[in-house]
Amino acid sequence: MSQSSQAPTTFEAPTTFEELVAEAEAAPTEGWDFSWFDGRATEARPSWGYARAMGERLAKAEAALDIQTGGGEVLNSADRLPPLTVATEGWPPNVAKATALLHPRGAVVVASPEDAPLPFADEAFDLVVSRHPVQAQWTEIARVLRPGGTYFAQHVGPSSAYEVVEYFLGPQPEAARNARHPDHERAGAEAAGLEIVDLRAERLRMEFYDIGAVVHFLRKVVWMVPGFTVDQYRDRLRELHERIEAEGPFVAHSARHLIEARKP
Repeated sequence: MSQSSQAPTTFEAPTTFEELVAEAEAAPTEGWDFSWFDGRATEARPSWGYARAMGERLAKAEAALDIQTGGGEVLNSADRLPPLTVATEGWPPNVAKATALLHPRGAVVVASPEDAPLPFADEAFDLVVSRHPVQAQWTEIARVLRPGGTYFAQHVGPSSAYEVVEYFLGPQPEAARNARHPDHERAGAEAAGLEIVDLRAERLRMEFYDIGAVVHFLRKVVWMVPGFTVDQYRDRLRELHERIEAEGPFVAHSARHLIEARKP
């Protein structure tokens, strides 16, 4: 290979507040692919390994439903999908992404609002799964499960990443902090006629290494700070940028719980 007399072009990563914020604002947010955060932020993973455990259950199922599939990435990680596999998603960009990813594997993606009744017949599935649903519609989940069927999911727990939330919104009421408590999930599932087989909870360390990671997180996980825009929170963002520069990563803690419930 011949050598060029010109010096190689080097890429300089954004470093200033304005550069980091601009890069994060330009990044796409559809789907649940979090590879953009590589080297920018970290989050510890729960010990139970949801995707692996979900895949094991899918391999044994005949008809499965994945609720609020996002871009379909987690469902697509399973080695084997049941003969009948359906996923729902409410956000149009995610519907398109999930369709492109899952259709080649024979899975059907149905556009359905998160708060709407599930558009399926009674007792249609022997397995219903979900990773981080906005809310669990327990009555609907119980309705579409066959007798002996299973709901297996990983939910977001109480006060998840509230260090981030409260940095921007200030202290939140106790009702909001505990809205996703596992005890509430248990009560909701049992009220719908489901039996809890397993319920485990963990809090996990998160670290944001630059302000761009915080901006991208809030643009992607839109319910953390509803209506978030850089312009609205520019002063707080700049203060946090200076804090990270001076003190190191901004630390928060996510909350997750694994729930498995059976329909008698």
